[in-house]
Amino acid sequence: MKRYFIILGGMLAFFLLLFIVVEALSVPLLTDPTPWLQRRGVLAATVGVGLLVADVLLPVPSIPVMVAHGALFGIMGGTLLSLLGSGGAALLGFGIGRRGGRILEQLVTPEERERADDLLRRWGMLAIIVTRPVPLLAETVTIVAGTSSLGWGRTTLAALAGSLPPALLYAITGAAAANLQNTTLVFAAVILIAGFFWVVGRRTEPYLARRESR
Repeated sequence: MKRYFIILGGMLAFFLLLFIVVEALSVPLLTDPTPWLQRRGVLAATVGVGLLVADVLLPVPSIPVMVAHGALFGIMGGTLLSLLGSGGAALLGFGIGRRGGRILEQLVTPEERERADDLLRRWGMLAIIVTRPVPLLAETVTIVAGTSSLGWGRTTLAALAGSLPPALLYAITGAAAANLQNTTLVFAAVILIAGFFWVVGRRTEPYLARRESR
């Protein structure tokens, strides 16, 4: 598994470096997308969802985008738009991992690949759920999950389950026209919810394993 951890660390380093480069270049749409998210309409919805999907490869400030969705489209509309964008990013990352599976086979041994595949089949869905609100890790986990035998259906369910809490809470924040402090508190609440999913997953995993073995 050593090579897998090296690849995982390399991906995290790549996304971090990309973030630093974008910040240094001050790319307007990526550093401050609010000018494109000031008026309710098709343009704002398209830009918002597009940015969230692109977040799998680009350092998009997803929290302001989700808050803007709530401010412009209300709790229900903002939640649905953010859910669409965040879920779409997860599936795009999973698809990238699927395409890169052959490259990975050349970098790791068959034994390492089998062990990692067993681990991802067991914990892949839970890992996707709990890391959806976490920058860098969210993108890395979905791409790595795509290299495993985890199916598209289970990945979609995990992506939606993990994306729903932040989408809803940030939409509520935006709809309430909250300030930065409240947004930070909501982010903390999202992380706590992710931890809750992890605990539930650990508790239910033995039961699910027994069902699958039947």
